[in-house]
This record gives sequence, structure tokens and C-alpha cells, in this order.
Amino acid sequence: MKTTGLLLSLVVLTVSAAFPYNVTSAEPPLKFKIVEATISQIHEAMRSGKLTCRELVEAYIARIQKYDQSTRLNAVVIINPEALADADKLDQEFKRTGQLRPLHGIPVIVKDNYNTKGLQTTGGSLAMKGSLPPSDAFQVRKIREAGAIVLAKSNMAEWAFSPLMTVSSIAGITRNPYDLDRVPAGSSGGTAAAVAASFGTVGLGTDTGNSIRGPSSHNCLVGIRSTMGLASRAGIIPLYLRNDIGGPMARTVEDAVRILDVIAGYDPADPITSHSEGKIPKTYTRFLDKNGLKGARIGVFRLYIDAPSADPRIKALVEQAIQELKKQGAEIVDPVVIPDYNKLIQNIWCDVFQYDVNNYLASLGSAAPYKSIADIVKSGLYSPYIETRLKRAEENKETPDQMNPPCQDLYRDPRNIAFRDAILKVMDAEKLDAIIYPTWSNPPRKVGDTESPAGDNSQYLSPQTGFPAITVPMGFTNGSLPAGLTFVGRLFAESELIKLAYAYEQATGHRRPPQKFPEL
Repeated sequence: MKTTGLLLSLVVLTVSAAFPYNVTSAEPPLKFKIVEATISQIHEAMRSGKLTCRELVEAYIARIQKYDQSTRLNAVVIINPEALADADKLDQEFKRTGQLRPLHGIPVIVKDNYNTKGLQTTGGSLAMKGSLPPSDAFQVRKIREAGAIVLAKSNMAEWAFSPLMTVSSIAGITRNPYDLDRVPAGSSGGTAAAVAASFGTVGLGTDTGNSIRGPSSHNCLVGIRSTMGLASRAGIIPLYLRNDIGGPMARTVEDAVRILDVIAGYDPADPITSHSEGKIPKTYTRFLDKNGLKGARIGVFRLYIDAPSADPRIKALVEQAIQELKKQGAEIVDPVVIPDYNKLIQNIWCDVFQYDVNNYLASLGSAAPYKSIADIVKSGLYSPYIETRLKRAEENKETPDQMNPPCQDLYRDPRNIAFRDAILKVMDAEKLDAIIYPTWSNPPRKVGDTESPAGDNSQYLSPQTGFPAITVPMGFTNGSLPAGLTFVGRLFAESELIKLAYAYEQATGHRRPPQKFPEL
């Protein structure tokens, strides 16, 4: 990416201001190892007196300061200057009550399009530098109420435009921790890279077309795109609100599920969440079943596996995954064919970016740095690679209702209903619990490569139906480049997908940390 001198100097200033602590290591060195640490392990250590919230936060901050810039990973935009104070309050609470909240003291990496009260939220845009939302996004509020600590805001593809890479004018290029010459995917690449490198315990990302699942796959993580309406989008800078989902990115299925437990539920500020009422179990953790694949019927979506540009190494991993599923007792239906698939997805996307972002900017009131996308375009404060798309979006003056055909939410738009019904008809006929495919058909690209096949497979089956989807690590190509397997299920069937994904994860153990980021 070519960046103007002005943009480059401002990015450097932003990075230098991102790390407000002078923490080089936890003193004395922690006996507790935070690399790959899970929520359950952290809470066990807290209960036994081996770990405090402050020690945990200090250890993660030390890792960020040690590795983020020196390796050029560049996953973090800003560390929360209140993180240690928040940790101290949680330590005092635990000392007083003897009780841990569901996410007590858990440091979370939050994508920089989630509103965080008093902490800069930019959507990756230099135009939004210094923007301080008046309140937390719904999901941020829910994790805080559960005891989580917002540790840092992570870099993202600017305005969430790219599923392929994570480049922004606010912070520059984020790289893949498994190979620093490669991309982490986008747009939640900063969250993915940070969680993969153990800069935090878990993370929050957003997914319009592939932006949770894609970076999770490229970074050997579990990512959940939940059913449309299961979790609120209120307080998240939108890309296309009708397709946007916010959700967990984690190193294990269990940790992702623990986040999902907290963020799922009705929010009057996001009316589409009314569809979730009566459909959410008391806890999704009860579906963490090592035997969850026994008797399950899983369909294989060959269209993404046998694509002409698909990498044969990814195809080999999928074939291996199919055998692993069979070994765990699953019945495989191969192939699954959706009649008229290509016809059904034609013109199914709606470009509502300007309309949605202008509404977001209005929600900031007088504190908004700019009042409209038109003003941001005039400012020139954006990365060159998004210029064409940003200006094209600015030229689209239509509201969703004025578009031809009108652009409605996934539960009302005839195009999305027809696509969803076509898939459900196949799933019902074959009695399928889930459909699987490789999250990407190709390994992570090199940074700067815009010509090689990307292999993005996730833009339709879930984003245009509202169906939930989970990606789980399925192995590596070239010995070190992660790949993921996606499970797609029916509306509000997260419980079934969790059983399948957890059983697959436990049976295979494909997750491993990047080697360049060892314990301090």
C-alpha cells in the first residue's frame, strides 16, 4: 500500500501514543503461563491464589509491548489506559465476595469498530482519530458486566472494506503471526492476530461477509458468526447493517462459547434481536460435548472445495477433515448441491454503507469528528486502496427503501428468503445438521499480493441467509499456514453447531500457537 507522507506521519504518531504503560514484564515473573491460556485455566489460577487480575493484565501488556511493533505484527491500535485500574477493582471485588463473574478479569481484544466509552473508536479511519463514543456498544457493555476487561482496540481493514487484508490509515498494516510476510485476512485481522499471539485471552470481531471467520481461519482460531438477531449490533460502526454480525474470536471453542453466552440476547436498540427471544438456552456451554459428532449428518459443499482456483493442499486438508468427522461417528452426505445456487446469489448484496455509517455518525452527536461519508471523502483522510470504493459509496444517495429492489433485512428481503429456503429444502431432504466447507480455498496471501487467488468462501451461505457458522482449525499448509473448516447450520441452531465444532476440535487438536511469540 502506498501512503502519503501526511498519512504516514500521522500513523506513526498514533502508534507512539498507543501504549500508555511502561510495563516490560510482570514482576516477579508469573508462574502462570499466559500463552494459550483459557478462561477456565485463568479462573482456576485466580481461585487458587496463583494469579490476580492485575498480574494477568500486566503480563498481556508486556507481551504487546515486547512483540507487537518489534515483529511488525501491528495488531493493536491502542491499549486501554484504564485496564490496570479495572483489574484492581475486579481483584478487590473477588477478595471481598469470593466470587468470580463469568468473564471476571478476562482481558479482551476489541475490534476498533466497537464503541468503547472513553476509549477511541475509529473503524480504522484516520478521519475518526480521537472519536470518543458516549457509551459502550451493547456487546462491550455485556462483557464488562460479566467482568471482562477491555484490554486493547485492534487494527482492522479500514471501514471493514476488505475481507482479504487488514490495512488502515489509523494504524497501517497488520501481519499474520504465523508468517509475518502474509496477511491475517480482514477485516478483523487485528483481533485475530492479537488473540493468536496471546496478546489477550479472547477477542471480539465483526463479520459482514467473512470478517470473523476469515481471519480466524488464517490465524488458527475459532470464530463464530451467530444467527442474525442472536446478538445486538448496537454501537458497532456498520459496514452493511443488514448483514453485520459481531461475535467472538478465540483459541478454543469453549472460550468462544463463553463469550457467546454473555453477548447473546434481546436489545431494544437493535430490533432484529427480537427474533432471538425464546431461542437462547440458559448456557451454550452445556453443548460442549466431545461425542457431539456421533450420529450427526453433515453435508459437504463441494462447490468451494473443487473450485478451479482452489489450492490442492487445502483440498487435501478438507478430505482429511471429512475422514476425521467420519471417525467420530458422523454420517457424511457428499456432495450437497443447492439447485440454482449461482442464480440465487446474483445481485443479493446491497451497498448501504453510506446510509448506515451516516446514521452511526449522527448517533455520536456533536462529538462526531465528521458528520457524513461525504465529509470524510473531502477530508482525504483515508488509505489510497479504499479511495475508489469510498467515493463510489459516497455517490450512492439512495436510502435502502429507495433502492431497486428495496434493500430489506434478511428476514424480509425476498432475495434472502428465497436463498435461505433453497438451502433449507436441501438440508431437510438430506436431514442435515450442518454443511461444511473450507473457510478459505487458498492459504494466506503474501502482504501486497492482490493477484493470487484469495479463496474467500464465506460471503453467501451464512451472511445472506442469517444462518450461524463456526470456523475451527483443520490443519496447516506448508507446515505453518493455518486453514479452517466451517460448519453452517440452521437459524438459531448454535447449540448443534457447538456440539459438532467442539467434538471435531477435541478429536483433532489442530490449534497450535505461532512460534515467533513465545512466553516471556
